Amino acid sequence: MANEEVRPIIVKRIKKVAGGHHGGAWKIAYADFVTAMMAFFLLMWLLGSTTKGTLQGIAEYFQTPLKVALAGGEGSGDSSSVIKGGGKDLTMSEGQVKKSDAEKNKKNYSLKDAEAALALADSARLKALKEKIEAVIDSNPTLKQYKKQLLLDMTTDGLRIQIVDEQNRPMFASAKADLQPYTKEILHEIGLSLNEVPNHISLSGHTDAAPYSSGDRGYSNWELSSDRANASRRELILGGMDEGKVLRVVGLSSAVLFNKDDPYDPINRRISIIVMNKAAEISASQDGGSIDVGESNVQAEEPASK
Repeated sequence: MANEEVRPIIVKRIKKVAGGHHGGAWKIAYADFVTAMMAFFLLMWLLGSTTKGTLQGIAEYFQTPLKVALAGGEGSGDSSSVIKGGGKDLTMSEGQVKKSDAEKNKKNYSLKDAEAALALADSARLKALKEKIEAVIDSNPTLKQYKKQLLLDMTTDGLRIQIVDEQNRPMFASAKADLQPYTKEILHEIGLSLNEVPNHISLSGHTDAAPYSSGDRGYSNWELSSDRANASRRELILGGMDEGKVLRVVGLSSAVLFNKDDPYDPINRRISIIVMNKAAEISASQDGGSIDVGESNVQAEEPASK
């Protein structure tokens, strides 16, 4: 044993060399990044080439809960769903209240309802004007003595103010368009009151049936009634009324009598001022439109009741 040679112990060391600065991990991260970018650009391309309707369908698909998709209904608490309840109280058996249901309970206004509301407000405004003019007449000593010659009533076209003649108290000079001083004062007071409403007015002049000696071929009751209506318009403006309020001035001669039983009655000689409502204004402003002054419906006994 002593003669045996001592064998040396040899230790082998294996040196491992890494492949590159960080090894191969960066390749995996880069591949993930490239894949994500490809997916992003693909998504953008799909969104850009998809119609609006398809996009809405996709959005609704992702907004629909799984329970609703499987059981039906429009919401997770919809009463049409198999699973009852929903809303704020999960114990409710009728389900949640939809927004669409609440909107149905709101009152909807149609065009006809709006027009009816405007007509009602217009009528109330004209009635208030009528009451104010009557109050002005009662409070003014000069106007009060002509109260029987001032007739106010409501018609389908609006508030009608008529200034009529009496046997011993005419508004105009005989067979002329010259206003008497008290007629001017009446028109001045009325003109100031008319400015308080936005409504337009229509003026019409009327005469009795007594003809001119020249008949209708020369200066007749048609020209006289027109001249008197226009003279009244000028006096209303001098009294302070806005000239833009006048929409129509007409002369009707004796075509529309106040007292049909007596065409020569002085009361047939009158000036009619109609404060028109909206419907009458539209009719008058249209080409070929007309205003039904409604004077044929007035009874002959009306002046006696005033």
